[in-house]
Amino acid sequence: MSDSDRFRNAMARLNREHADDPRSTVNEQGESVPHELLYAKRMSAWLERVHPEAPDYLRLAVCAQHLRRWEIPRDRYPMDRPGYHAWRTELKQRQADLAQEIVLECGYDRETAERVAALVRKEDLRHDVDTRALEDTACLVFLQYEFDAFAAKHEDERVVTILRRTWRKMSERGHQLAGEIHLTGRSRALVERALAAETR
Repeated sequence: MSDSDRFRNAMARLNREHADDPRSTVNEQGESVPHELLYAKRMSAWLERVHPEAPDYLRLAVCAQHLRRWEIPRDRYPMDRPGYHAWRTELKQRQADLAQEIVLECGYDRETAERVAALVRKEDLRHDVDTRALEDTACLVFLQYEFDAFAAKHEDERVVTILRRTWRKMSERGHQLAGEIHLTGRSRALVERALAAETR
């Protein structure tokens, strides 16, 4: 099997898993699609801008970010900060394990499969350029597609705090691309407020 065939098979397998999501979201064309399938496609599209020459293992890890996430709902853990972190830890480990298993089943060697899993877990964010590209991609998807709804649910101070944390996790390339996202009204004002504090 060629490398390109192996990659296509692995991406198709990941997307079949995403398509099992019972939740749906309306896409830009007005179509109702499985939520995590749409998220994965948005992640892949943003990665093309963050890192056009991304290696296949990074593309697979980006696609696998929320692999079967709906099976571990947030309310399984206490609705506080420690509970949130415990939930996120379980999600990352389970998603990494599932991604590694799928990549192996599609014919990749163990080293590549382990690399995909490490990226899904976002290991060594400070120094690993691939992990940083993945994090930039996730932050950009959040800002473009999820931020308005998130901001509507929370007070200004909490939103600004989250934005500052998000900004600090991103690279300079991520910052540049974030500046191209069109935001209006309260969302724009909150971003400007958060970034003003970061650039003092």
